Amino acid sequence: MSYATAVVNGRRLLPMYDPALLFVIALIAAMGIVMVFSATISTAEVSRLTGFDALYFLKRQLVYLAGGVLAGMLVFQVEMRLWQKAAPWIFLVALLLLILVLIPGIGLRVNGARRWIPLGLISLQPAELMKLAVVLYAADYTVRKAAFMHSWTKGLIPLVGVILLAGGLVIVQPDAGSFAVMCAITAGVLWLGGMRVRIFLALVVLLGGAFFALIVTEPFRMKRIAAFMDPWGMPMAEGYQLTHSLMAFGRGEWWGVGLGAGMEKQGYLPEAHNDFLMAVIAEETGFLGVLVVLLVFAWLIWRAFLIGRQAIALDRTYSALVAQGIGVWLGTQALIHAGVSMGALPTKGLTLPLMSFGGSALIAVCLALAILLRVDFENRLMMRGKPI
Repeated sequence: MSYATAVVNGRRLLPMYDPALLFVIALIAAMGIVMVFSATISTAEVSRLTGFDALYFLKRQLVYLAGGVLAGMLVFQVEMRLWQKAAPWIFLVALLLLILVLIPGIGLRVNGARRWIPLGLISLQPAELMKLAVVLYAADYTVRKAAFMHSWTKGLIPLVGVILLAGGLVIVQPDAGSFAVMCAITAGVLWLGGMRVRIFLALVVLLGGAFFALIVTEPFRMKRIAAFMDPWGMPMAEGYQLTHSLMAFGRGEWWGVGLGAGMEKQGYLPEAHNDFLMAVIAEETGFLGVLVVLLVFAWLIWRAFLIGRQAIALDRTYSALVAQGIGVWLGTQALIHAGVSMGALPTKGLTLPLMSFGGSALIAVCLALAILLRVDFENRLMMRGKPI
């Protein structure tokens, strides 16, 4: 009898894991490897920083992915009840890391941003780990405070306060994109956890006001908004990335110019391998390639919400909120990344989950997906009548 599938009295039971979910995760990661290689090969082989190694970014992406898979395998072994107990402490550790990254001599400053803590072969980006911490903590808080979800003082304000504290540390780096994702996760978990409509709407207005204040109080953000409204009016300044991203989409048309044949990645479009990977996908694989990527992500998000619904039916509220919170996280980030690349949203430095080049971001998503698989695994155990 296979561990993956059991047979009792001639009747095949539910598999112990979802092979389709694993396949989609592997497919997204594989597409990411191909597109990162395509986006970087032409610049890596002529750069002194990469040692003129055309495979520089590909090899690192494979190492990061392998590390994420190994870490995910370890995380998968941890029961959800233990994640719930540890959630406040995980959030506190992530908060401390956000403080450390702002300390000169500890945090690494790159292009005016202080977002990384160098750890030898990899630089840790605490904001990426904070996204996972927010999922775990917001789900735990919502379960613990379920009786007070109708109350401002006992339900909403304490959680919003700590999230804004963490968000403030992220904004200082600055990293408004990660702050937006954290807010989306929090709002999503609270809504799915049963928050009243009027309080939820008030929360949305509050967060919208916070983002408006962030924009109008920082000149560089106002310039980004201006570039978003009219990128062709400043093509060599704040609108540079967006105009070249739009040109990549235009060149790709329906079917693309062919894998590896894109022009924008050849030094014209900055950060083509992470913040604007979708533009490379659009240019080389066309509308069809972009549609496939979005549909694959849509399936993954749908599956995360379905796993959450199964957990709710089994009276596993915390696991349900974690699964759906992960869906909100990945869905929001993928939509923002795509929207920015298409010119539908102001420019934000957000990666395409599991596809863009990066260490901390890739590993954090691997950990989140491992936890999602754990929720599904425990659901299946319970449906078989086995104790967790």
